[in-house]
Amino acid sequence: MTRRRRTVALIAALALVATAACSGGDDEDASVKDDGGFGDPGDCIVVDLAVSSEKASLMTELAGEFNGSDAADLGDGRCAFAYPRTKASGLAAQRLSEGWDESTDGPLPVVWSPAASSWGAVVNQRLIAGGQEPIVGDADPFMQTPLVIAMPEPMADALGYPDEPVGWADLIRLAQDPQGWAAYGHPEWGPFRLGKTNPNFSTSGLSALIAQTYASAGKTEGLSSEDLASAAVIDAARAVESAVVHYGDTTLTFLNNWYRTDQRGTSLTYVSAAAVEEKSVIDYNRGNPDGNLDPGERPEAPEIPLVAIYPEEGSIYSDNPYIILDAEWVTDDERDAAEAFEDFVQTPENQRKVLEYGFRPGNPDVAIGEPIVADLGVDATEPATLLEVPEPQVMVDLLDDWAEQRKGARVTIVLDVSGSMGDTAGTSGDSKLELAVEAAKEALDQFKADDLVGLRIFTTGLGPDEDGSWLDLAAVEPLAANKEELRRELDEQYPRAGTPLYEVIQATYDEALADYDPLLINAIVVLTDGVNEDLDPGDDDRQLEDLVSSITRNSSSELAKPIRIFPIAYGSGADTDVLERIAEASNATAYDATDPESIDSVFAAVISNF
Repeated sequence: MTRRRRTVALIAALALVATAACSGGDDEDASVKDDGGFGDPGDCIVVDLAVSSEKASLMTELAGEFNGSDAADLGDGRCAFAYPRTKASGLAAQRLSEGWDESTDGPLPVVWSPAASSWGAVVNQRLIAGGQEPIVGDADPFMQTPLVIAMPEPMADALGYPDEPVGWADLIRLAQDPQGWAAYGHPEWGPFRLGKTNPNFSTSGLSALIAQTYASAGKTEGLSSEDLASAAVIDAARAVESAVVHYGDTTLTFLNNWYRTDQRGTSLTYVSAAAVEEKSVIDYNRGNPDGNLDPGERPEAPEIPLVAIYPEEGSIYSDNPYIILDAEWVTDDERDAAEAFEDFVQTPENQRKVLEYGFRPGNPDVAIGEPIVADLGVDATEPATLLEVPEPQVMVDLLDDWAEQRKGARVTIVLDVSGSMGDTAGTSGDSKLELAVEAAKEALDQFKADDLVGLRIFTTGLGPDEDGSWLDLAAVEPLAANKEELRRELDEQYPRAGTPLYEVIQATYDEALADYDPLLINAIVVLTDGVNEDLDPGDDDRQLEDLVSSITRNSSSELAKPIRIFPIAYGSGADTDVLERIAEASNATAYDATDPESIDSVFAAVISNF
């Protein structure tokens, strides 16, 4: 495929991340307004860049300075025009290896800058396995941040860190100890609870998977597929995963919930540790857990700060490579233009800007300084040991093994079948319910065969006596036994009446508490396109407060049975504020599918928590 020079008009919203100024090194697609610098490129050669969220704001700033400058002059009457767009690293890796759809994914990139080089290895191996040529070559880092184990300071103190080294082996022992934190004199903290993201979506999750596997294999380089097959490595992997509270597509869920529970005084019983990037610890301790300050927002430092533990077995960098793709769609002119922008972002002046965002410069000639300092819980002299990125086939094997070794789940999918779900969605001509059903069916493939999954629908006047609010179409059973039943039931749904949202969430939550399984991730996924309305109107506020209070009481208890509620705000009529309150009360997160045509990717992101 070839492309010619294109003229790209200014668009009001770039596909950049709202958390771009700061998001903690994880990948999350959203939108942020372009503040200038992306006008008509004229006859300049457009360099489309797909960049991970943590660098999107900085790349946007640098592109605005580059475009139209002397640095963009390529000679021979040619000029370059850099156009960065955010693309989550894991999602970009999937699209580059399985097929990039420009209608939904944006322009095919000339430059890909994922959060870590490890994603490039995954792409190449998947392409080779499919009989295609690799497209990712060697690339220099744009900026760097090491993977760390973030832990509340009192817990790190209890482990003796930093005087005593701490690593993945210590976390494995703690996760397997039935005494939990009581073994360290703190029974009030309960069991050891780990936050770790899904390695198919998140760079932090992928880096943590690599690091913990190296630790259990007793290596720092040369990890092999034979190592992955050893009983010791498999047992250690299952031990780590058993301590996970839930997964997810971004560490921002853990950081935001940590900060929220800190304000409640319950952060020590939420998560004991989370695998994040060093930059996230800096943001959190600055009082900016998601790294993004809205206009007028003032950061407020947490009561209990986080400490970045650099695992004694070694760490791995998110090195943010600047990859000019060796792909058939990249022309020689585009390659020249991409190299000009790379030279620009690697200048010492622009590399010093990297520090402002809490990252370590990719240019070794630029010294590390503020804010990578001890006062913010990090150590510029660490990590002492670096881990080698495994060979491509080993990377793919790691992900395949994780799919079977990850912690199991017990999930009830609660689907709104109210009348408004029959509205046409976007340009597809399908109804919202039709799109949601297809997304839910596709998302079932992300579960393990032994995950417990059930389906409940809700609307007013449901059931044989016409005064019910919900109906169970598939019991919560192993997916292997009821997957086809779930698909059939989903296909048979049609829009009906009102939206008894609070009532169905309360009932489903109460049942999940009664059936709670401490060995699984216990969760509820609620998809709704409306606001609460039931057969007893006028009682909405009381219902909501009772619901949030009951969830908060359980979530905040030392003897909590964590039931995570992941609402999906579907379509423009969904009450996003209310759904966020419900998710936050359960220490989960709400997902935004107000554009109904985004439901496929949103549903996939939700299921990544399990």
